[in-house]
Amino acid sequence: MSVDQATVKRVAKLARIAITDEDAARLVPELNNILGWIEQLGEVDTSGVEPMTAVIANSLRLRDDVVTDGGVRDAVLANAPQAEHGFFTVPKVID
Repeated sequence: MSVDQATVKRVAKLARIAITDEDAARLVPELNNILGWIEQLGEVDTSGVEPMTAVIANSLRLRDDVVTDGGVRDAVLANAPQAEHGFFTVPKVID
C-alpha cells in the first residue's frame, strides 16, 4: 500500500488535524516507511511462537484473603440515622 499527499490530507481532515501542504508532503515518505515496516512484520513466520503479553514473564504476588476489619457492625450502625435488625434503614422511594 502506498500513501500519497491526498491520502495524508484526507486522514488529517478525518482526525481534525490542520496541516499545511508542506507538512503533508513531508509526511508522505514517513508514512510509506511505516507501512513498509508493517509489511515486513507481516512476512515474519510466527507459526511456532506462543503469544505473550510481555517480554519477560511476570507473576503476581498474591496475599492471603483475610478479613481484617470485620465484626464491627454495631460500631458502623451507630453512625446510621436509622438502623433496624442490623441493617441501615432508608425511606421508601417507590410506592
